[in-house]
Amino acid sequence: MHGEGQEEVTFDMAKAAKRKMKSEQVKIGIIGGSGLYSMAGLTGVREVKVKTPFGDPSDAFIVGTLEGRRVAFLARHGRGHILSPSEINYRANIFGMKLLGVEQIISVGAVGSLREDLAPLDFLVPDQFFDRTKGRDATFFGGGIVAHIAFDKPTCPRLSAQLASACDRVGVNVHRGGTYVCMEGPAFSTLAESSSYRQLKFDVIGMTNLTEAKLAREAELCYATFAMITDYDCWHPGHDAVTVDTIIGYLNKNSENAQNSIREVVRALDDEGGCKCRSALAHAILTDRKRIPASQKKRLAPLIGKYV
Repeated sequence: MHGEGQEEVTFDMAKAAKRKMKSEQVKIGIIGGSGLYSMAGLTGVREVKVKTPFGDPSDAFIVGTLEGRRVAFLARHGRGHILSPSEINYRANIFGMKLLGVEQIISVGAVGSLREDLAPLDFLVPDQFFDRTKGRDATFFGGGIVAHIAFDKPTCPRLSAQLASACDRVGVNVHRGGTYVCMEGPAFSTLAESSSYRQLKFDVIGMTNLTEAKLAREAELCYATFAMITDYDCWHPGHDAVTVDTIIGYLNKNSENAQNSIREVVRALDDEGGCKCRSALAHAILTDRKRIPASQKKRLAPLIGKYV
């Protein structure tokens, strides 16, 4: 990956609805998690610092061309892994993607396995989440405007299917569907918690992706995730024998597999739509349009401009 420059995008509340970074034409966003802090194969790269009404994203967006498509890559934890799951500004990350013109987000995250048959180095493409976070900012709404999105199917079925198919084509062992339980962290589970999640038939455990999925749905973005399995959670009898070196080795291999899979997804990704993700707010805003504060209309213009 080589650089060609840096620019800053400042969120202009008066012009937000009209502004879509036309010069970039970025429609695909990639969010990298633990072990994936950059995207190999990007060319024509520039760093774009995006200012949002919700503060600064985790890092500058790395915008470039991958497999002939313009993409925006963001390191969820910041380069150097400086942000814990609870410190990530999820709203700024997703809003920043929206401002860049992104329509589909491919998310990558390291997870622990809650099933014997989901082994380290396998990938899971989950279709359900279970929320165990505590008090995160997981909505763009409030302050005089109320919206209730449908979230029974929290990931985009079309995009998820394409992620799984890409894994098959590049030789990554992938499992389709399953429940990702999202805990607060940063500490890992107690044995009692891990055992209870297994009794509830959950499949993997992580700390980030549910919050992203909620905000992506409010932003009317298609969202799907590669859950990269690095280890078994503490329920497993062999848990104590796993060393830090082993985990790092799995992270590195998973990162390689994720990059191969992402390149394959981007290369073959269709943009046919057909899902409900991109009209999620059509019937979700309950507030009388006349009662929505003008300041909120401007603040959320990239999300709600076509409805209010």
